[in-house]
This record gives sequence, structure tokens and C-alpha cells, in this order.
Amino acid sequence: DLLTAIQAVMNHNQIIALQQRVGATPDGFWGPASIKACKAHLRAFMPLERNPWPNSDQASLTAFCGKAGDESQLVSLVVSELGVRYDGKDVRTIRCHHKVAPSLHRVLEKLSKTPHAWVLKEYAGCYNNRPMRGGSLPSLHARGAAVDLAPSTNGNREAWPSSANMPIEVMEEFAKEGATPAGAFWGRDAMHMEFTKPK
Repeated sequence: DLLTAIQAVMNHNQIIALQQRVGATPDGFWGPASIKACKAHLRAFMPLERNPWPNSDQASLTAFCGKAGDESQLVSLVVSELGVRYDGKDVRTIRCHHKVAPSLHRVLEKLSKTPHAWVLKEYAGCYNNRPMRGGSLPSLHARGAAVDLAPSTNGNREAWPSSANMPIEVMEEFAKEGATPAGAFWGRDAMHMEFTKPK
């Protein structure tokens, strides 16, 4: 609807506020300088000693997570008290990789207590044994090591933040766990958060 469409796009003032938060020049233009500042801002939240996640190449992912589609690596993470909803229905558990589960639970629990808890009401999946969109290599979802939130306003082809509305505060919570928020690091697919080291 129209309200959703309006909320999906950050206005000039919201982009200026985002630039101020990440330490970029607050000019309302989200260009290379703002992107660089945003990445540095999120990296500053990440673990100082050692990022716990693998690189995003297939060899590193297999060494860390096991083979894509190996459901023996999955656990059912209980989220019934966190307000997570899928297609309008309450979600009781999320199937995810056992190494990801503690971090994912910490993030979701923190978000559930913030004004940004609305993204949990639009949970769109974690484990899904499928290839990457437009490719043949396994998706991070095929290892239960990625989660999608609020896809209706943060789609794969929608540029963040000019035409997507994933809050930077949500990305910061994932960054605290060392994960990669796609919107900030790829410039698109802002619904996608994956447990890999950012490039």
C-alpha cells in the first residue's frame, strides 16, 4: 500500500541523520564517501580480537559450517517470546546452524526490546537449501547461516538506503556479533544478514 511504499524510502532528512550517525558529511547524498563511512562505522562495532565467522568463499564456508544442505548441522532456536512473525503468524523456532544460534538469538532478543522490533514481525527465513539468487553456488541460507528480515521494503534489487528502509540500528546489532549486514556492505538486499566476515 501507499504507506508502506512511503516508509520504504528514506527521505532527505533521514539520510542526513544516517550520515551523521556514521560520521559522513551530512549532505543528503548517499555516495561513495557515505558508503565508506558506513562500513567503517559498522566495522567499529565488530569484535576487536577476532571475527568468529568464516570468509564468504565456498571453501571457507564448508570448512566452518559443513556442506550446504547438511541438516545435521542445524538446531531449532526458540524465539517464541521475541515477537518473531512469518507471513502474519507467530514463529516459535528458527532452524539455523548450531554455530550461528547463540549470536542470532542475542541479536533477535536485543531487537525485540527496541523501536526496531517491527523487522521481527517480517521475518522471512533462515535455513533454505537453495542456490544464491541468479547463480549456482549455495546460498548462505543453505547452511542456516543467514537470516532475512523485512523483505517487503528491503528487497534484493532495492538500493539501501535510498530505496530501502532497514534501520542502521538493526545492522549495528548484527555487526556487534561480527556478521555482515548486506545493505551496508553490498548496497542492496538490506533484508539479508549473514554470519560471514565482511569484505
